Amino acid sequence: MTQQCIKAWVHGQVQGVGFRYSTQMQAQQLGLTGYARNLDDGSVEVLACGASEALEQLVAWLKAGGPRSARVDRVLTEPHHAGEMPQRFTTG
Repeated sequence: MTQQCIKAWVHGQVQGVGFRYSTQMQAQQLGLTGYARNLDDGSVEVLACGASEALEQLVAWLKAGGPRSARVDRVLTEPHHAGEMPQRFTTG
């Protein structure tokens, strides 16, 4: 199975609403590694690595709005070439 990585930037009401934690739980259920972290502009950056089907499911979940307390206005994604694959999914 080929491991791929993507980076996503999630914009909207996504800080202070449990978005990173919910993303971590979703990613772990899908068997993905990476991170979700707050950015200074109020968005959340997500790096996710794993099987392409699982990555597609995570992106669909992000675009659907994540946890109920969040409001996602847009999600931008691009392929990412990680020098070293993350071992787990973290928030930080």
